Amino acid sequence: MKRILVTGGCGFIGSHTIVDLVENGFEVISADNFINSHEEVLPALKKLTGREIPNLNIDLTDRKLTLDTIEANGPYDAIIHFAAFKSVGESIAKPFKYYQNNIRSLINVAEAAFKCGVMNFIFSSSCTVYGDAESMPVSEESPILPAISPYGLTKQSGENTLKDLARNEPNFRATLLRYFNPAGAHESAIIGEASRNPSTNLVPIICEVAAGKREKLVVYGGDYPTRDGSCIRDFIHVCDLARAHTSALKFTLEKRSDKKVEPFNLGIGNGITVVEAIRAFEKVTGESVNFEIGERRKGDVPAIFSRFDKARKILNWEPQYGVEDIMRSAWKWEQRRFG
Repeated sequence: MKRILVTGGCGFIGSHTIVDLVENGFEVISADNFINSHEEVLPALKKLTGREIPNLNIDLTDRKLTLDTIEANGPYDAIIHFAAFKSVGESIAKPFKYYQNNIRSLINVAEAAFKCGVMNFIFSSSCTVYGDAESMPVSEESPILPAISPYGLTKQSGENTLKDLARNEPNFRATLLRYFNPAGAHESAIIGEASRNPSTNLVPIICEVAAGKREKLVVYGGDYPTRDGSCIRDFIHVCDLARAHTSALKFTLEKRSDKKVEPFNLGIGNGITVVEAIRAFEKVTGESVNFEIGERRKGDVPAIFSRFDKARKILNWEPQYGVEDIMRSAWKWEQRRFG
């Protein structure tokens, strides 16, 4: 049984990925200090998988602690690195917080991987690496333009760090997974998106407004050159995303590419506007969402959506859920979530 370290394993994407990994026969150990997640995820994971998932409660920005703790709890066949701050807006307001956390933790975890001889690395990247893309949809061959937020810059930095390591270590392989707006929840509603900090992602905010936890939702910008003036985004169900990580892990472990570093886009491949996303939620739940059009937000691009042909061809992956499925599962989770 292959043993996998999952950093940020109690977070939104990490927890769903752990479930998928266990269901596919992997042994998993998590590393999460609950700075933006909940300890209640661990018993929830046990309920879903039937296994106790060990967790290393460490601050991954602490180099010595990270190296010592990861080494002491090895060995591992691969590392999947999720742990990072993820809000574009917050990164603009607090850039140094993001530089210090996201870049430093990646460097420390990668160094721990080398120290332990772990040569298989899966990196949680983002569509923000493309910057303000010149044409749609974006593919893995689209140019990497200047990042328009500190968050995006940390993802570009992470990818470049892993590429550099692969150039200098003949046995090291990294797979870069570029997400397009993960959302939704496990069909059981036992786990879902529940950060400790106020939600900044669209779908949980929609749910919180519908549930009466927020007064209204502000749509940032109504004058973009799109169908209704709001930004166009590509979404992906978190369970589809979890399954993609398992596929990417098998691909990396089996060394199925001559290239040592491979990027993959992960999205539905069909851009919808923010207003259309709100209407999709209202359609499937029957709940109304109080929203208003506000000013544009710094760090937002007018439109971005994906081509995932490469993931379909090489990873044998494609999304199974649509936007309405995302909204339906997210609302079910909102109605029973623990956090």
